[in-house]
Amino acid sequence: MEMNIGKNPVLKGFNPDPSILRVKDDFYIATSTFEWFPGVQIHHSKDLLNWELVTRPLDRVSQLDMKGCGSSCGVWAPCLTYDGKLFYLVYTVVRSKDRWKDTHNYIVTSPSIQGPWSEPHYVNSYGFDPSLFHDDDGKKWVVTMNTDLRKGKNRFAGIILQRWDEEKGMSVGERELIWKGTDIGLTEGPHLYHIGKYYYLFCAEGGTSYCHAESVARSASIHGPYETMPGNPLVTSNVGADEKYDYGNKPYEKPSSLAIQKSGHASLIQLPDGGWMLAHLCGRPVGGRYCILGRETALENVVFDKDAWPRLKKGGMAASATYETPFDGSAPKPVSKDYDFSKGKLDIDFQTLRHPLGPDMLSFLDRKGYLRLYGREGLMSCFDQSLVGRRQQSFHVVFTTKLDFHPTWYKQMAGLAYYYNTQEFYYLALTFDDEMHSRVLRIFSCDNNVYDEWISPVQVPKDGEISLMLCVDQEKAQYRYSLDGKKYFDIGPVLDATKISDDRIAGSAFTGAFFALCCQDMSGFHLPADFRNAHYEELD
Repeated sequence: MEMNIGKNPVLKGFNPDPSILRVKDDFYIATSTFEWFPGVQIHHSKDLLNWELVTRPLDRVSQLDMKGCGSSCGVWAPCLTYDGKLFYLVYTVVRSKDRWKDTHNYIVTSPSIQGPWSEPHYVNSYGFDPSLFHDDDGKKWVVTMNTDLRKGKNRFAGIILQRWDEEKGMSVGERELIWKGTDIGLTEGPHLYHIGKYYYLFCAEGGTSYCHAESVARSASIHGPYETMPGNPLVTSNVGADEKYDYGNKPYEKPSSLAIQKSGHASLIQLPDGGWMLAHLCGRPVGGRYCILGRETALENVVFDKDAWPRLKKGGMAASATYETPFDGSAPKPVSKDYDFSKGKLDIDFQTLRHPLGPDMLSFLDRKGYLRLYGREGLMSCFDQSLVGRRQQSFHVVFTTKLDFHPTWYKQMAGLAYYYNTQEFYYLALTFDDEMHSRVLRIFSCDNNVYDEWISPVQVPKDGEISLMLCVDQEKAQYRYSLDGKKYFDIGPVLDATKISDDRIAGSAFTGAFFALCCQDMSGFHLPADFRNAHYEELD
């Protein structure tokens, strides 16, 4: 069969921890969303080349309550499965992600990928990255990594197996530690598969940066013992020129020369033609080692060798920039998209932070033809931000919006943020200056929780809409503004876009860059800002 060539990554921009699923001729990938709401992104494809975001199942607070969750907490590592009748989505809600990991695991179900999705069933709080396995005999099992906070202990303390009783809607039976991982360490992201006479356990290891890898073990019994694959790992980007691998758990070391980095956290499917496909997390650094698009999703072709171990079809273990698909289809084109807020709804591309925005925070009715945001707390808040954001999914992109806002105090502001999280952002804001007695534009920033301001206030007319633009060219970002929507002026210096990445933030950071429309009123009286439209254009 003639094969088509696809290019990695297939899900660009912040789309990590892929769980891939095939149901007949339909392919789905579920990815993590962390503090962004609604929770879990699910993309759909027919050809493994073109993927469309079709739903976010966790769309109400009863399923996902993240108010107060810190940056890069929230929803981690979903697992999407299907048993012939129902779709199952298993996910973690992380309340704290440091030494004391408060990680609560849940299952929701639906007869359709589009929902409605059920209320959550509690699973356990052993660790994070739970996965549901449907065995051939009808039994269901949950595998979860285990955390250990004690001094001197392995914080990633192995993989736990436990029965899931669907009728009772709860975990039952003995809690079994079935695998402790390899010397690579940081064992997480487990998925179980029953293929032939073996149970295969796929796990992420090495941490989710440049030492990331996907390891494999197997057993004739689901309960073990599990044997590690010879020549492990299955895939990694931690490859030197001499093909030697030095893990050592150094998450910020210099990446190798591969185009696709940070490879690991994978899941497996069988294709209709009998072939096998692996979806795995990846990243693409610019400026040396900065993944400004966040962690993305790539595909690899897999075969089983004569000893029934999975191997990359192309050989070796290095992640690849391309993959093969048996389906016809054209390569996806750069995205150019207008967001017309007069339609009265928010496009699926947009998300909010930690919780849905009710009519007291977001409205399409209070001023016809506009998206109205009522000012709430500042960009460093983990509670009530009046903000809607769209992922950056290209290294070369322009985002514009047109804003109508009439502040009367410096505590009131609205505009366009280049946003990673509460600790890292740039913000071009329309606000008020009490010395000039005028509306002004200012650029604020936060860099590893250190606040700064980049320019003196730029005075603008007291009335009229202001168009705001952000142009990103790999590691460079430039704000611009216009008073008539036609002639734009640069404002402020060229900014360092590499700061809007996992790799520049102290501590664990797992999300990606967003273009965010937002409004703050820190006087507490909720002054509204009206956004007429927005436009996102990739220039690759």
